[in-house]
Amino acid sequence: MSAAYLVFGATGGIGSALCRRIVNSGNRVAVAARSEEPLAVLAEELGGPMFSVDATDAAAVAAVTADATSQLGRLDGIVNCVGSVFLKPAHLTSPDEWDTTIATNLTSAFAVVRAAGNALRDSGGSVVLLASAAARTGLANHEAIAAAKGGVMGLALSAAATYSKANIRFNVVAPGLVKTSATARITESPAGSKASLGMHPLGRFGEPEDIAAAIEWLLDPTQTWITGQVIGVDGGLADLKLH
Repeated sequence: MSAAYLVFGATGGIGSALCRRIVNSGNRVAVAARSEEPLAVLAEELGGPMFSVDATDAAAVAAVTADATSQLGRLDGIVNCVGSVFLKPAHLTSPDEWDTTIATNLTSAFAVVRAAGNALRDSGGSVVLLASAAARTGLANHEAIAAAKGGVMGLALSAAATYSKANIRFNVVAPGLVKTSATARITESPAGSKASLGMHPLGRFGEPEDIAAAIEWLLDPTQTWITGQVIGVDGGLADLKLH
């Protein structure tokens, strides 16, 4: 029997790559995102249910999770690909920018964990959240996003312990700089690209497929003994120093 998954942030570069991998592997996916037009295009391509939702709204996330479970018959896993890229030093970050960064990256992750704790409590399953290499190593001008993504990692570790007896596995993928529309300002800038590439020991930016492959592996029902892990898929950014 094919597995069934729910992906929040499904229309982003990583989210859409993941959803296509899930379907190409013979499984089913419900797609959820804020923007309805690209969501409808993706849902039509993949042949699954779609949900337009603000992932920072915990009640809305819970309702979507329940509806997706009903439409697919069950859920084997949930992924939160909702996130943002925000680079500013702390003294130039406004309170509104801080609030938005925390809401987009951490509050959405908590809403997914909360919904998963209810939806998967009887059946078990896999939940994958996205953090960032910026939360695993000190990078200049990343204070707000590093704080948000660091919170995601702590959230997942605690949830992995809380829900272990329910056989719900919580893991995190922490990417380096991945080429998506959200990072185009950096990856398509000659100066920004050169500086960023120099920080990745493998000498290239990530592709959405790099991250999607790791998430899909963690979702796989055969990975029943992996929980509470933060897996860096970052070209060596967080852990390696070449000089």
